[in-house]
Amino acid sequence: MYTVYVSPQVLQEIKHLPGHVRQRVKRVIDGFVTDPQPPDSIQLSNVPAPPHITLCRFRIEKWRILYVIDEQEKIIDVIAVRQRPPYDYGDLSELLKTIL
Repeated sequence: MYTVYVSPQVLQEIKHLPGHVRQRVKRVIDGFVTDPQPPDSIQLSNVPAPPHITLCRFRIEKWRILYVIDEQEKIIDVIAVRQRPPYDYGDLSELLKTIL
């Protein structure tokens, strides 16, 4: 079992999603407690992170849930929910600094 943290900023991002997407995002985030890397998630490897940290994204239509898994502490931090395009993952390093 993992502990999932969602920052107030991410909660605001979720609040402004279209209704059908908002519900799906909430279900996926709730599912991270037991399955931190569901089949549709992808590991992102283009940002340096400590070895026990895994940066992932989960896609729902044109939306991306970005989250970090800390295997040592069994913690998941949801760091962003963004629309792609125009989102291009350019701020991943900055997002990671907020939790590391």
